[in-house]
Amino acid sequence: MTKTVTNPPSTSHRHSAVLFFHHFFFFFFIRTPKLKSLTTKPHLLLLLLLCHSFIGSSNALIRTQKKKKQKKKKMGEIPSTGALVPAVKPEPSPESAAVEPSLPPEPQFQTTVDEDVIMEDADKDMLCPICMQIIKDAFLTACGHSFCYMCIVTHLHNKSNCPCCSHYLTVSHMFPNFLLDKILQFLKKNSSSQMANTASPFQNLRQALEQIQSDLQYIKEDINSVERHKIELYRGKERFLVRTRILVNDPLATNSWPSSIDEHGSAIINGAHSVPVVQMGSGNSQSQKPDVMPQTKFQGLQRKDAYSGLDLQSVTPSAMVVARKRQIYSQFNELQKCYLRKRRYWNRQSHKWEERDRNTVSREGYNLGLEDFQSVLSTFTRYSRLRVLAELRHGDLFQSPNIVSSIEFDRDDELFATAGVSRRIKVFEFSSVVNEPEDVHCPIVEMPTRSKLSCLSWNKNMKNHIASSDYEGIVTVWDITTCQSVMEYEEHEKRAWSVDFSHTEPSMLVSGSDDCKVKIWCTKQEASVLTIDMKANICSVQYNPGSSIYVAVGSADHHTHYYDLRNISQPLHTFSGTSKAVSYVKFLSNYELASASTDSTLRLWDVKENLPLGTYRGHTNEKNFVGLSVNSEYIACGSETNEVYVYHKAISKPMARYKIDSSELNENEDGSGSYFISAVSWKRDSPTMLAANSQGTLKVLVLAA
Repeated sequence: MTKTVTNPPSTSHRHSAVLFFHHFFFFFFIRTPKLKSLTTKPHLLLLLLLCHSFIGSSNALIRTQKKKKQKKKKMGEIPSTGALVPAVKPEPSPESAAVEPSLPPEPQFQTTVDEDVIMEDADKDMLCPICMQIIKDAFLTACGHSFCYMCIVTHLHNKSNCPCCSHYLTVSHMFPNFLLDKILQFLKKNSSSQMANTASPFQNLRQALEQIQSDLQYIKEDINSVERHKIELYRGKERFLVRTRILVNDPLATNSWPSSIDEHGSAIINGAHSVPVVQMGSGNSQSQKPDVMPQTKFQGLQRKDAYSGLDLQSVTPSAMVVARKRQIYSQFNELQKCYLRKRRYWNRQSHKWEERDRNTVSREGYNLGLEDFQSVLSTFTRYSRLRVLAELRHGDLFQSPNIVSSIEFDRDDELFATAGVSRRIKVFEFSSVVNEPEDVHCPIVEMPTRSKLSCLSWNKNMKNHIASSDYEGIVTVWDITTCQSVMEYEEHEKRAWSVDFSHTEPSMLVSGSDDCKVKIWCTKQEASVLTIDMKANICSVQYNPGSSIYVAVGSADHHTHYYDLRNISQPLHTFSGTSKAVSYVKFLSNYELASASTDSTLRLWDVKENLPLGTYRGHTNEKNFVGLSVNSEYIACGSETNEVYVYHKAISKPMARYKIDSSELNENEDGSGSYFISAVSWKRDSPTMLAANSQGTLKVLVLAA
């Protein structure tokens, strides 16, 4: 049988790529200093990664070809065995973890299962009668037929009958078919293991070779896209310079400045008159006019830049380039894996969209996978450190003992509340803490409590309501305007560790306790609405921000559970992989859930597809609650080394960290080396955060270049 093997790129080809990259990088960063003011640095860093990935993939292709030749000679000697299934070991108790089970492999190495394999084994009852594909999100009608949820809902928009039997049907006559969903998941897992067990070494080698060839094709396409965009930026710069000279020579033309600049020129003008920093959804990105500002306005601008992590006086464009390059080199391998992962994912998505009207090219001419990676590269290299904006000293703020268990911002990020073992809830005004001297930081509200507090949660709709959970198992809703409790719930039998208000239903809240129970409460009634009995202590609970029917639970059984409150007999998903208790769960979005564990790892999960997305290591957390806070791009947590760590959600290693030195604390205190970070909280859509440690010291930190 004739086999066709694609020849690998030659050594001269790879050498040419190296020379191209070095000449290109030298030209932009050394020979052309004027370009340092442009906003194109993410594109240059992107090209650096692509060239390196091209060379690395070429080397991998050559090594694979050599291995293939050796295997052909020894094919008769190689036993045809599949992947070994690891032995199932009993899980250790939460108190003892002397021997920790091995963690699962990283998600990027998981293989995807072709749905065609499942359909070969599928019964007709497992196919949706409308789309004739494997049923997804199965719903059962009153007449006994199952459909994909989206298929049947779309059908009922046009007709009010069952597509199979024409029986009268409305949305109220449909129910989730959880059993069928579980069967389909089981079939998918079995198909995956069957494929792994039946694949021969030659088939595995061929698949690896095809993947490398596909990666090489991606890299070639993306290098061409980056080169084209670079040429467009050059042309835009030339147009800008020509128009600038015209305006300088003709002062009367300044009145027509906005109308005389085309789209490309306008983008470059905005980048030339302000330092290129992309804000996360805030209103700080408005461009300033090129005239001279009064002194008060300049001070206001400096204050805004302090909040955003940008120091205009100390950070120059060249310094920002150096900082970004340093970030790139420190995480080069991680960024390379991220690029290939994004590119492969969007390539698979494009195949699903072949029958639809789709546009897989962005406005810059990039493939969606490259555009997604560009966003990661930009947000990852934007910051490299944490710096202090303000501090609340423990002597002025707390009484001994001083552990701060929880910090929470209110709905508008104007106020924040702290609570801990001092038996007091203190509410501060954020702007006063940042702008006023340290010796005048006083809470605007202070409410005493009967017991030590473990967690706080602001109502997302009612600004004056905040909930707390305490060591006696009591969940309390407070009104900060009257400093009185509104509701008290005392059904928990042991210490309550966590409480959270629903984003979509302001009257609903959830709590978790050491009594192994999750309880749903409503501020309109005294008794609990719902109770979920679990097998281990509950460490953390949180509502999905997009729905009041989904709740995530972190448990001492080493698992993260995701419940649909419409069916609490079993969790909708159970995420495993951690070797110790799950201490925190936080949602980055409606589909992304972060969890923290006392095995010193953070993990990111896709609650929609039931998949692991990433694992993060670097901090130390073996026994204490060290805090966890997230926003759309970044994950922050504490460490038992008295440090705050920040991770980008696409990179597994820390991107920034800050240590509260023992010299900053009271030197007369004993055991200064045993302090740990106990709580962290992001200011929403901002690079600013609050962090507190076990000594009661609270700092306002901001990500900086």
